[in-house]
Amino acid sequence: MCGIAGFINFKQINPTDRESIIQNMISIIDYRGPDEQGIYIDPFAAMGHVRLSIVDLINGQQPMFNEDRSICIVFNGEIYNYRELRAALISKGHRFTTESDTEVIIHGYESYSTDFIAQLNGQFAFAIWDKRHRSILLARDRLGIRPLYITKTSTEEFVFASEIKSLFCHPAVEREIDIHGLGEIFKYWVNIPPHTVFKNIHELPPGTILQVSEENEIRKKYWDPGVDISTRKRENPLSDLASELHDLLHDAVRIRLRADVPVGAYLSGGLDSTIITALIKQIHNNDLHTYSINFNNENYDEGYYQQEAINYFGVDHKSLTVTDSEICDTLSDAVWHAERPLLRTAPAPMALLSKLVRASGYKVVLTGEGADEVFAGYNIFKENKIRRFWARNPDSTFRPLLLKKIYPYIQAENSKLSPFWFLFFKRGIKQFDDRYYSHRIRWDSTIQCRKYFNRELRNRIEAEDETEAALDKYLGNQFQNWSHLAQAQYLELKLFMPGYLLSSQGDRMLMANSVEGRFPFLDHRVIEFANQIPDELKLKVLNEKYILKKTFQDKIPGTILRRKKQPYRSPVQSFKENQYSQMMDMISEDVVKKYGYFDPALVRNLKQKINSTKMLPVSSRDEMSLVGIISTHLLHYHFFESFPYAHQHPVKEKISIDV
Repeated sequence: MCGIAGFINFKQINPTDRESIIQNMISIIDYRGPDEQGIYIDPFAAMGHVRLSIVDLINGQQPMFNEDRSICIVFNGEIYNYRELRAALISKGHRFTTESDTEVIIHGYESYSTDFIAQLNGQFAFAIWDKRHRSILLARDRLGIRPLYITKTSTEEFVFASEIKSLFCHPAVEREIDIHGLGEIFKYWVNIPPHTVFKNIHELPPGTILQVSEENEIRKKYWDPGVDISTRKRENPLSDLASELHDLLHDAVRIRLRADVPVGAYLSGGLDSTIITALIKQIHNNDLHTYSINFNNENYDEGYYQQEAINYFGVDHKSLTVTDSEICDTLSDAVWHAERPLLRTAPAPMALLSKLVRASGYKVVLTGEGADEVFAGYNIFKENKIRRFWARNPDSTFRPLLLKKIYPYIQAENSKLSPFWFLFFKRGIKQFDDRYYSHRIRWDSTIQCRKYFNRELRNRIEAEDETEAALDKYLGNQFQNWSHLAQAQYLELKLFMPGYLLSSQGDRMLMANSVEGRFPFLDHRVIEFANQIPDELKLKVLNEKYILKKTFQDKIPGTILRRKKQPYRSPVQSFKENQYSQMMDMISEDVVKKYGYFDPALVRNLKQKINSTKMLPVSSRDEMSLVGIISTHLLHYHFFESFPYAHQHPVKEKISIDV
């Protein structure tokens, strides 16, 4: 895994200090690639690369070129089927000088232009500068696993990079918070592509290519995780579907073990990571190093199930017990790497876990992310089903009790839901014409966190709130005719997964410590197959990931197969117990007034409310509000008060200049 950056000016009026600019752009993200650096400069283009060496350690340096140097690429990611693609390209007459997957992209582009991208099985973000046609091609993988950001300057330079902070190292790129982007975070938890929380900074959406020349820009979506209901395999026996699913996941794991360095795995004690571990052991029955997080708080800890899996597979395991104070101390770094406000502390422990992996000498881990989205594992899918069932008889006292099956912490009094939960889940229960029915009550709850913005900012956000229109445009109309489950899954796959799970908890926290994550459940072949499976084989009544459990029922510990779903979360108790930490400094009255985003009186009241209930859990909404305020201030601190302009590091490996 790596980091990329560059800028193009088709009018050939690039500044004379292009070398120092591109050097700054890649040096600020050198944690993405601490092994090597490379720079390419010609009269129109400047491109840079920082490398985390995983495949072809000797000859895989970038930027990389074709034979006559008319094509230059900087590439962040892995192409898992590169060996098969390489053989096919050699049969067509292409000559390779390296064993790297990067060179496959170059020759594939030479033969098939942009059509070649659909043949790639991997996670990637790359830029190809075509000198002959004087055009730049950018592409991002199907699910948005690897990040890619773009902007245009007032001098008409086109600038791109793996991370936003890299763009800000270009002197013509301005730093300004986008209040609409901020409003999106405080409703959906994520930004709606191509928006970010910074003005005029855009992300290239997942599954998209962008080709830019002096004459025009061509943007094209080459893949989407949508459902084609005409391909549903309703007549296939469960045993046949399970066999096909096993073979697909087996191959997805097999090709993701391709590396010239050791590969480990995350083992949380949940179903998904346990299945990945089982498949790795099927393919290579040798020593496997696995890693996990533990918490002192038993409500969050999964240590018992982790030990069950460790004993069952005989892996070499390392775990990290994360304390509340460590979460508190790590959140600042997590925001710097996430480059957006956070509404949960969950990314902080993930950063600490990747630090453990790197300290153990590993650069690559396989993880179980994606199974919940693809095979309907989240409680929100069950909740959607229960609420629709309840809506058929809204006065029923029995039907809403099904919510206790998925939320056991909801206390029953005289066989009834507590009034708060009853009102929460019943809100909008009969609004079936709402295309976002499955997620609406969650968004309506999160949007209440906006009340802490100062009045002027809140009024601007609400008066100009275009978030729903932006979401409609991003998602399109195709999913209106799908099943209720398919619609809810699509929202997770298109919005929350790339915007939060794979970024704030995935790529950013892994790459903060120079570790590459690989995600077999997000192999596009697995997703396309899962889309063909009938809903009742994903969510059978309220039994989540039913077909996945059936497929692997004889290959993993029974205790893990039968355990109740426990979503990954981390405690926020740290903020209550560390009153003099940097985090609490971030919501001091002086800082609140200085930065000007939030209402000082409302923030003061929130702090008093939380501090007055030291022995009680923080409510979900208060937690989101607290973390959101703190992380917004941390974002401001990192990107406006202490942004490091001067990154004058020496080039570690090479400079290539064409004139």
